[in-house]
Amino acid sequence: MEKLKIGVVGVGNISECHIDAYLENPKVELYAFCDINKARLEEMGRRYHITRLFESEEEMLRQLPELDAVSVCVWNSNHAPCSIMALEAGKHVLCEKPMAYSTAAAREMLETAKRTGKHLQIGFVCRYGRDALLVEDLRDKGFFGDFYYAKASYLRRHGNPGGWFCNKSLSAGGPLIDLGVHVIDLSRFLMGNHKPVSVYGATFEKLHGRPDCRDAVGYVASSPGEENICDVEDLATALVRFDNGAVLQIETSYDLNLKEDVYAMQLFGDKGGIRITPELELYTDIDGYMMNVTPANREYYMDESRLFYDEINHFVDCILNGTPCRAPAEDGVEIMKILEGIYESARTGHEVIL
Repeated sequence: MEKLKIGVVGVGNISECHIDAYLENPKVELYAFCDINKARLEEMGRRYHITRLFESEEEMLRQLPELDAVSVCVWNSNHAPCSIMALEAGKHVLCEKPMAYSTAAAREMLETAKRTGKHLQIGFVCRYGRDALLVEDLRDKGFFGDFYYAKASYLRRHGNPGGWFCNKSLSAGGPLIDLGVHVIDLSRFLMGNHKPVSVYGATFEKLHGRPDCRDAVGYVASSPGEENICDVEDLATALVRFDNGAVLQIETSYDLNLKEDVYAMQLFGDKGGIRITPELELYTDIDGYMMNVTPANREYYMDESRLFYDEINHFVDCILNGTPCRAPAEDGVEIMKILEGIYESARTGHEVIL
């Protein structure tokens, strides 16, 4: 069988997760790279032995009509333009999260995919975790009853990546749109993917990336940028209400005066609840006794090493076999509505109806 020919648009840090997963899939051929940063482009070409290198997506699409699909791994501000260009050229698209810079741009991406008949998948990679599959299975079997409340935290004490991540003109925001998008999407997805109807949020710009702090910040932008701009929030917090009455509480930060980083999610139903991270534990009552339940092979369900591999394999499967998409563009639009609504609520100080 002829392999799918894949191009990668934007070869920064996140692209390496896509690239490694494509290389493992026997049904695809990693075919071309594109990036406006020539030095980074050539470095990645050497590292992965890719010779078809382009500094312009338009030129790549023009010269390589045989391309079947692309991964879009560029700045948030270019997610929509790059995805739309590829869709218009007849390519399937896997676009990194968040879907776009704005809800309007996300809707344009969705409409383009519908009009061209091409597959558009959003990079909600946490949906592919074994813990997510476990929660889904138990939810569908009625273990939790009806989910009505959830809490999600993604907090860093000192973790602003710098570069385009903290430049609002390129990112559209800080930790909310970069980190919070993961736990907002996963919480909504596991609670049943209900439609968001309103948000109330607040953001704070107090620490500005802690420029004088010498401690390591973890991952950093692959292209730091010529200008030292940090005009995004340090912290965001919000309540999201859904059309079934359920509520999600979210908090996320790049920089915050807390003891240690926090990544935690809890979902609460009328029959049972679950803490997904940092440990996997279920809460219910059995024969009138309140019980905490831990899977015997908890480490297996908490292993995140296969997330991107499973996401890429699903993308390929959707293209080749028409498998229903686990992270469709429609969901990307709903998440953009939430994110944009929180920023608007923070700006005005009022609840925003979506």
